[in-house]
Amino acid sequence: METILSLHGVPQFVKHEAVVDNIEILNMKKVLVIGSGGREHAIVDALSRSPQVGKIYCAPGNAGIAAQAECVAIKDTDVEGLKAFAVENAIDLAVVGPEVSLAAGVVDAFKEAGLRIFGPSKAAATIEASKDFAKQLMAKYNIPTAAFETFEDYDKALEYVKKGSFPVVLKYDGLAAGKGVVIPETLEEADETLKDMLLDARFGKGKVVVEEFLTGPEFSFMCFVDGLDVYPMTLSQDHKRAYEGDKGPNTGGMGAYSPVPIITDEDVEYAMEKVMKPTAAGMVAEGCPFTGVLYGGLMKTPSGVKVIEFNCRFGDPETEVVLPRLATDIYDIFSAVADNTAMPQIEWKKEVTMGFVMASKGYPGDYEKGYEIKNLDKLPEDIRVFHMGTSVKDGKYYTAGGRVLMVVGFGADLQEAHDKALAAVESIECDNLFYRRDIGWRVL
Repeated sequence: METILSLHGVPQFVKHEAVVDNIEILNMKKVLVIGSGGREHAIVDALSRSPQVGKIYCAPGNAGIAAQAECVAIKDTDVEGLKAFAVENAIDLAVVGPEVSLAAGVVDAFKEAGLRIFGPSKAAATIEASKDFAKQLMAKYNIPTAAFETFEDYDKALEYVKKGSFPVVLKYDGLAAGKGVVIPETLEEADETLKDMLLDARFGKGKVVVEEFLTGPEFSFMCFVDGLDVYPMTLSQDHKRAYEGDKGPNTGGMGAYSPVPIITDEDVEYAMEKVMKPTAAGMVAEGCPFTGVLYGGLMKTPSGVKVIEFNCRFGDPETEVVLPRLATDIYDIFSAVADNTAMPQIEWKKEVTMGFVMASKGYPGDYEKGYEIKNLDKLPEDIRVFHMGTSVKDGKYYTAGGRVLMVVGFGADLQEAHDKALAAVESIECDNLFYRRDIGWRVL
């Protein structure tokens, strides 16, 4: 038996121990979620709905996550600290959120210690950590993607760009928190970006992948992957540009919705058979089999579906609109991948979702923190708020990051979900937040 309460727009599921059998209590699982953003909040939220999960920890977590999990002050890249905590607290399963943790080798360390964990190895996470690795993999296994060349030398890169057409896509080879992709429309812009990436070492010394510019709607295709086995999630679509009309710099994402009606069943089948399954098979063949979430950032071009990028984890903000639609117990899914056992039937709710990111003014550039956020406790029951960058003091919430909140509405159709989410966003008061009102413009 459980009671549903609401705290700051987040449903809370409170189990009544008096009516729960003692054996059940003893068998309740302890889960550690690694990370501190909106994606991790959505993972924690999904786990809170599992009847098998009795205790959720999140390291380091955030102010919103603290309403549903016990936050632990361990950095998401502190591999030894995370491992020690998992051992000391007899964690049944760990779930990794951010790419930086995966690139730091947290999965490898946990497995070596005999701990159950959901996520790819450090070697497999290279599919995101290195754009060049991903492009070479796609070229080798005939996975459809944009034509490309990789450069370490600034002069050679500039010469190559001069010979091509504009716009052009420039990608920093390493991790850049979703902001390492620039699409210059002029040679001057391209030159400045190449200097940033190769001479000024803005992101750290590395390489630049120069790609042809593709056109068409993008969509996010996340799959649970266990070696050769690939299990698709429902589609979502992110909005990467900072401002309305898809203008301004690329961000970590300003909003998302699920499903994506402009992508057909045939497109999905093509993406599975020509992209996701061959990529999983390619990773096995390369000696770094993938386990966890493989995220295909795809584009429906006039010549078919092509890969824009791969990520080695749940997308953010896509997770915040996808996981609320999951009907299957996510603990069973995570366990099946972690243990290499049979996957349960994955089912999705008919209800659709749309979410708006509220970001600090100035993001993705410089921004200020510490502004009070009001009215989170006055939102309708059917609004879900995922905290991305917040802090709490004396019961009041404050901005503490670039992206601050993801406000998700639910509906029978995307228009209803949009209208509910936007109304909620407009009722939240904060002097230093901005948001895009046109999330979902391609389908509304």
